[in-house]
Amino acid sequence: MSDSVADITLRRPRRADAARNYDALVAAAREAFAAHGASASLEDIARRAGVGIGTLYRNFPTRDDLIESVYVSEVLALVEAADEVRDREPWAALEAWLARFVQYVGTKRALVEGLTRESDVLAQCRAIMYGAGEPLLVRAQDSGDVDPALTIRDVVRLIAGVTAVSTYEDDAQRDRVLAAAVRGLRA
Repeated sequence: MSDSVADITLRRPRRADAARNYDALVAAAREAFAAHGASASLEDIARRAGVGIGTLYRNFPTRDDLIESVYVSEVLALVEAADEVRDREPWAALEAWLARFVQYVGTKRALVEGLTRESDVLAQCRAIMYGAGEPLLVRAQDSGDVDPALTIRDVVRLIAGVTAVSTYEDDAQRDRVLAAAVRGLRA
């Protein structure tokens, strides 16, 4: 894991009550950003977490710090998801990881719009995410399940593009299109 990502994950306090507040703030921020975008009210986030605004600012001195921490938590969840599915059959493992990736895309869209600068953390997280998914893709390619010409960047961009479209009639239509895209990866 890169130093910048490790720095953010190491910001989590060690004292049990402070760690609970930190985790509650990240969870509340994830919900608020998903509902209202990256400009969600910090006061609302603190209220959702059950803490005061001072606690929020002690943990996250800037909005970007909070956004990056939520983003890092999402990427780490993707890495964890890759570890959890690693022992499944190659195609099933890749498909399960892509299902978790779809959740990440929804969160990412709300978060990235709020960053006013190019973030080294986001670039490093992207590399970590590719590193988690690539072994699953390679296993699926080696088993003959997935087109060997595809790279993890191709797969990630395809799924991100399909899920980022905002003109679907409903979730069912989005899910059908997503399923067709995933089937299109097959060799």
